[in-house]
Formats: sequence, structure tokens, C-alpha cells
Amino acid sequence: QVHPVESGGGSVQAGGSLRLSCEDSGSGNVISCLAWFRQSPGKEREGVAFIDSDETTSYPDSVKGRFAISRDNAKNTLYLQMNDLKPEDTAMYYCAASLQFCGIQTLGPPGAGTFDYWGQGTQVTVSS
Repeated sequence: QVHPVESGGGSVQAGGSLRLSCEDSGSGNVISCLAWFRQSPGKEREGVAFIDSDETTSYPDSVKGRFAISRDNAKNTLYLQMNDLKPEDTAMYYCAASLQFCGIQTLGPPGAGTFDYWGQGTQVTVSS
């Protein structure tokens, strides 16, 4: 089983940075496609960063150039470096995992339904 566990959320002022981590506490998992999603009250869950097993990444325009996703397969850990944070980045952030290759390079970023495993979320709050 895959058990993603997020950490690293918190409160920062606009312009600040945070680094989120997501560790798979399960054992023997070969995770292919990973992503970070976020959701704030009254809004739909939004994908903000994706990384496939071939290291292809994808970001929506809202975070491109400010967020960077990376993975350390040896540590079973996914990261999200968030710089130049804005109040509109305030949300609960979730990591998501799939054992299947997403094909981001040819198909574009997948939707939330692609991912079978989700963490419990970590809150990010950005004040102006």
C-alpha cells in the first residue's frame, strides 16, 4: 500500500518561501506519477505541480516560475519548493500518487481522478 504523508506547511508573508515534503511510508512501492494539488474553501481541487517517472514536469500558469516539484526515489519522497508566495496560494496542499505512468509529456497534466493515493494534506497560509 502507498501511504503519502505531507509535511512542511505553515504561515508565511507574501513573497516568502516554503518547501513541502511528501513521504511514502509504505514499503516496496514503485510510484510512477506524482503531483501536488491544492484546495481552498469553496473552490475545486487544483493541480499545481506534476512529475512523471521520466522526470517530465508540468505546472499551471498560476504557479509557473514560482513552484518547483522534485522527487527523491531513494527516499520515497516528493517535494514542492514554493517561492514568491502570494495570498492566493493559501490552501490545503495534498500530494497524490499513481503507480501508473501519466504520460505528461504527450498527454499533458492529468486530472485528480488519475491518482489513487492521497495524503491528508498540509495547510499553507500566505498573508499580505
